[in-house]
Amino acid sequence: MNTPRTGAPRAAAPRQSTSSDAPQSGFSYSRSFFEGLVDHALAHAKQLGATDAGADASEGCGLSVNVRKGELETVERNRDKSLGVTVYVGRRRGNASTSDFSEAAVERTVQAAYDIARFTAEDPVAGLPDAGDIAPQESHRDLQLFHPWAVDSEEAARLALECEAAAFATHKRITNSEGAGVSAQQSHFFSAHTRGFRGGYASSRHSVSVAPIASLPGRNGEMQRDSWYSSMRDARELASPQSVGRYAAERALSRLGSRKISTRECPVLFESPLAAGLLGGFVQAVSGGALYRRSTFLLDSLGKQVFPKHINIDEDPFIMGGKGSSPFDDEGVRVAPRKVVQQGRVQGYFLSTYSARKLGMKTTGNAGGSHNLTLTSRHTRPGDDLPAMLQKLGTGLFVIELMGQGVNYVTGDYSRGASGFWVENGQIAYPVDEITIAGNLRDMLRGIEAVGADAYTYGAKTVGSVLINRMKVAGS
Repeated sequence: MNTPRTGAPRAAAPRQSTSSDAPQSGFSYSRSFFEGLVDHALAHAKQLGATDAGADASEGCGLSVNVRKGELETVERNRDKSLGVTVYVGRRRGNASTSDFSEAAVERTVQAAYDIARFTAEDPVAGLPDAGDIAPQESHRDLQLFHPWAVDSEEAARLALECEAAAFATHKRITNSEGAGVSAQQSHFFSAHTRGFRGGYASSRHSVSVAPIASLPGRNGEMQRDSWYSSMRDARELASPQSVGRYAAERALSRLGSRKISTRECPVLFESPLAAGLLGGFVQAVSGGALYRRSTFLLDSLGKQVFPKHINIDEDPFIMGGKGSSPFDDEGVRVAPRKVVQQGRVQGYFLSTYSARKLGMKTTGNAGGSHNLTLTSRHTRPGDDLPAMLQKLGTGLFVIELMGQGVNYVTGDYSRGASGFWVENGQIAYPVDEITIAGNLRDMLRGIEAVGADAYTYGAKTVGSVLINRMKVAGS
């Protein structure tokens, strides 16, 4: 049986070229044009009588190519632009946006935001960030977030076809495919407001993906699908199309012969990409909006024990090339590395200026979300790879796929469709599907027994496989 590994191997990436005029390579608008656009919007807002105002100009462009069963299916080029304006009249707030960058359109957009603000109810905590929280321009770091990929549609299609072909070549039981794709995306923005913030940067995100289907004719035509992808800011760091295709095929093959299991309680090991979802659930539960609305199971958790003592969570906005890296948050507020959880205790929430004021607290620089979170355990050893984590699991369920959105963040109740493998004495016994795992997030976070050394970065969250001591498993 092919056992899924966490993290496909990396190899040399497809050819890449960068332009000498970065960070504006491939864009239609320059940084200086965006600065003029934003400055004009702010000046017009002040002229109308606004107390404060902010504006953000952005542009994005890219290429996406998809193939299926050796044939080209779609080639899509996208290019979009936007100017967003927020106007404050005292404690009243209004916002409007446009994709028309003409002077008249900009002024109409500002007027619309101003009119909305004048007739909106007052909000005592509405307003731009305090001057002391603003990230000064001299602190804006170059975090190497922009790596344009000069790939054309023919080259992208060739890479996607290679990825899918590698999946088909892995085994004769890979008989179908939902397709493979290559995407190259980039964007840039400039933002400013009347409390003194000015800043912006360019960023990129590229990917290779495939979703093969394995079949087992002898079991009533059983078919199993799985997928894999590689996503990076710099195309040189992508896994090779061949390794992505092979690994996706191995995952699909390993699921053939799935069985149902009876309902029981048992320990559950979450594969590392899924463990990142557990970390995301914690973030949502201690984010400002949920806290001030009192719609979270972790209300008033600051300083309290939420995880076991061996668990730490760190946030670092300044990781070079990180998917969650930024020199400032979406409001222009300064950001900094910090400990979110230390020895299992919550040390900080995720707050924007608005949510912080609602809670009587200070912003944490998280308008727009978290920045590069890493969950670790003091018990993890360098040798705690996936086979070692299966040994720690002993007899129980190893989950590699979750379905549905059955999470109630008010109560913490958790119920998701799942598939994976039944493990006995630390060894995979057989694949399982059509099951449901259930518990409560409060108990699940407290019940983390081990975190693997097989760390995987999913979006802006890095975590190894996570072993939870006990959950309910509903089967046949």
